[in-house]
Amino acid sequence: MTDPIFFTPAEAMTVASVAAFLKGELVAAGPDRPLTGVAALADAGPGDLSFLDNPKYAGQLAATRAAACLVTARHRGDVPEGTAAIVVAHPHAAFVSVTRKLYPAALRPQSMFGASGISHGAIVHPTARIEPGAIVDPGAVIGPGAEIGAGTLIAAGAVIGPGVRIGRDGAVGPSASIAHALVGNRVILHAGVRIGQDGFGFQPGPAGHLKVPQIGRVIVQDDVEIGANATIDRGHIRDTVIGEGTKIDNLVQIAHNVAIGRHCIIVSQVGISGSVTIGDFVMLGGQVGVNNHAVIGSGAQIAASSVVKGDVPVGARWGGRPAKPVKEWFREIATLERLAKARQSD
Repeated sequence: MTDPIFFTPAEAMTVASVAAFLKGELVAAGPDRPLTGVAALADAGPGDLSFLDNPKYAGQLAATRAAACLVTARHRGDVPEGTAAIVVAHPHAAFVSVTRKLYPAALRPQSMFGASGISHGAIVHPTARIEPGAIVDPGAVIGPGAEIGAGTLIAAGAVIGPGVRIGRDGAVGPSASIAHALVGNRVILHAGVRIGQDGFGFQPGPAGHLKVPQIGRVIVQDDVEIGANATIDRGHIRDTVIGEGTKIDNLVQIAHNVAIGRHCIIVSQVGISGSVTIGDFVMLGGQVGVNNHAVIGSGAQIAASSVVKGDVPVGARWGGRPAKPVKEWFREIATLERLAKARQSD
């Protein structure tokens, strides 16, 4: 079996050109040494750029074979002979900047067929409007009245429903489905994303559960990224809204009528119940559950695996089940540990 390399550098860089790009201080010889890739300290070879951001990995720095390493001034003397040191204020952020420059194709999904324009294998309704420069892969289905902006990719097997609007320079991954939605510019929807399906609404009664029509939409604003197999339900009588710049991880469930603010971070397996309101710059750790109608204030942070049952103040840091201020939560945990140890000693 061959061993393919899926991402190759888009341009040639040297140790010196990386230092110049980052406006960093180059220490040691070999400024013209070519950089052919990036790697972690322990895995780096003589053509790789690496970085040290956490002092706990200083031992790996001492043994690295990297061509160059991004370090703070504190660790400039720890870089081994044969590896150039590039001194910067924030090594990991600098490493990300270089990686983005070297591997732009990794920043958003690409055509699974290497296609350009509208593939002959795509099914596009005659009334759909697709701007020049959009890419539609084989097997994609675009319904009547849908609109796709220039530079946007609709990958193989994706389904775009009637009347859906998708802006420019975005990407819809393989087998994703979008219905009853307006999607902004530069939005990335990864493989298997489901947007605009029914919200989970039923009216209980003696004869059974009566389905409640879900007649709202999903609004996804500019620069949002949504991970693989995440699901976002359309609203019941008002829209479900995802604010600009928000990043949503794989396997997140967002229910009907939810309003999420700008630049939030929502980590994998979070579940947000119906009619929740979330402010700007909120961070929800993995597997957080949010009860219906809760309001989470801007800037709040909720620890992983917590359950939010009520409103969370602006800027608060909460955790636990049910979630509460972290200092209170930690005191309760410490008290329980003391009680358990005391019981064991009896």
